[in-house]
Amino acid sequence: MQAKEIRQKYLEFFKSKGHAIIPSASVVPENDPTVLFTTAGMHPLVPYLMGEVHPQGKRLVDSQKCIRTGDIDDVGDNRHLTFFEMLGNWSLGDYFKKEAIEWSFEFLTDEKWLGLDPKRIYVTVFAGDENSPIDNESIETWKEQYKKVGIEAGVCGENEKAQSDSRIFLLGAKDNWWGPAGETGPCGPCSEMFYDVRPEEGELIGKTHEEWVDEFRIMEIWNDVFMEFNKVAPGKFEKMEQQNVDTGMGLERTITVLTGKENVFDTDLFLPIIAKIEELSGKKYLFTKGDLGYDEMPECWSEDMRSMRIIADHIKASVFIIADGIEPSNTERGYVLRRLIRRAIRQGHMLGIKNNFTIEIAKVVQEMYGEVFSEVLSEKVLIELQKEEEKFRKTLERGLREMDAIFDRDPNLYPNSIRIVTGHHAFDLYQNFGFPIEMFFEELDKTGIEYSKNEIEKDFNEELKKHQDLSRTASAGMFKGGLSDNKEETTQLHTVAHLMLAGLRKVLGNHVHQKGSNINGERLRFDFSHPQKMTDDEKKAVEEYVNEAINAKVPVEMNEMSLDEARAQGAEGAFENKYGEVVKVYKINGYSNEICGGPHVANTGDIKGVFKIKKEESSSSGVRRIKAVIE
Repeated sequence: MQAKEIRQKYLEFFKSKGHAIIPSASVVPENDPTVLFTTAGMHPLVPYLMGEVHPQGKRLVDSQKCIRTGDIDDVGDNRHLTFFEMLGNWSLGDYFKKEAIEWSFEFLTDEKWLGLDPKRIYVTVFAGDENSPIDNESIETWKEQYKKVGIEAGVCGENEKAQSDSRIFLLGAKDNWWGPAGETGPCGPCSEMFYDVRPEEGELIGKTHEEWVDEFRIMEIWNDVFMEFNKVAPGKFEKMEQQNVDTGMGLERTITVLTGKENVFDTDLFLPIIAKIEELSGKKYLFTKGDLGYDEMPECWSEDMRSMRIIADHIKASVFIIADGIEPSNTERGYVLRRLIRRAIRQGHMLGIKNNFTIEIAKVVQEMYGEVFSEVLSEKVLIELQKEEEKFRKTLERGLREMDAIFDRDPNLYPNSIRIVTGHHAFDLYQNFGFPIEMFFEELDKTGIEYSKNEIEKDFNEELKKHQDLSRTASAGMFKGGLSDNKEETTQLHTVAHLMLAGLRKVLGNHVHQKGSNINGERLRFDFSHPQKMTDDEKKAVEEYVNEAINAKVPVEMNEMSLDEARAQGAEGAFENKYGEVVKVYKINGYSNEICGGPHVANTGDIKGVFKIKKEESSSSGVRRIKAVIE
């Protein structure tokens, strides 16, 4: 079974259970400044999980594109990825634990669907704590499912060692409690499904669940989250009026399990990309014992394999990020994209690839995913990768010249060069030129200077940690709060953002479209397409447009309609692909008409204050950024 078949089966299965298939949202979150990227299937659906009515109904299913950047440095092992697909099904106040667990087990084990061996499936359930009791309903439902296939499922307590009948493992909140995303909000217990990937090693007995996971004996493939409670204060939980089911099944991990592989890279989601890297580099990814007389994998081959995995992961992620509107830059999402591309180029250098190669890898990704995610076929993907690769190669050349100056390649040219090397030199080159530390050592070896690699790496990592801590602190402050909290002030500024976009299009022209936003209760930050700096008169005209709409006290109307109808009515929508064939259109008669998921004020008169543009600046090539407030 190939990945595209699993994806299709999943969607078809839940469609047969009354779920509407919705398209993936962008990997760039709309109106959610709490995260840089969409990291889970639930992120685009937060407003609906919190009570808004979804145009497609109460049962939904999708395959959501996700980007996670916390594990970039771990990519290259058997399971960490930057881009992945999360297959998810959702109940918005409809069915709950019993149906969710029954359908999870049916899809996994029924021969019509995935046909996994139920004897190799193990599950976890919330053990209970001072905030919420043990999840007995899930335990009993799982016992019923196992009983249907002739298995008497025993329960293994938290931190207990598995017995021969252990199938249901109790785990605490660290592992089996989801949320809330902030200090307060929806949350609840979850139940995860794991699959035994090495059954030939015998029964799972004598070790804890955590030990089996750490040894890669069992692999998580599915998680059912039951949003049962609302955390209203520290230690205080209330039953939610709308109880939701939020499930996730990682496509990459599932195909790994189904094909009997031990890592995600040896599947059809990566092997075509790796084959192209082999072709470009002339190196081998896989080998069998005895090849070329080796009994064990040579260390250099192991490094080559890791490099190929990093290139495959990073270029794939970059394709999806660029396709959803991000360009390489030195800030926020653009910085993450730049780092991914440059890490991939660095690994290509280590493999001996001399020429520009990223677009050749990207073309394979486009071919693999274009049918499902047509946005990746955009010409912009190849253009941005080519530009960034050329720019980085020039950066590397400047870094090499700087090393000449620092490390005495030619004492006549560089009389002030040094002979004692520290990690601070490596970090300065890394920070100023993007020069990788691995290349630093390669070039240092050519100078004949004696050095301590351990000391340099230690100093370098200390400097890097300081830099990362500063970045995290800045990012935490920048992305605190946001629309997902539905606060009154945030909702007012969200409606203002719609009015401002309409004002920008009236003043600057119809080429203006939203390129991103970051809105909290204190201010809005808004990116839009425009090739040049706004004049003071243009900014004043936009302010007057918005304030006129506020003073006019116009009702904010919401209507559901097809995407084609919305377009025919001239509705603006930079994120149309999020909502499917039925969309919500918020209209402020005479001022704004836009596709959006909400929330909004009921009347522009509910916006308390005067709109003021505080700053207008460049965000990236062809994109401007406004920071504005209500005073």
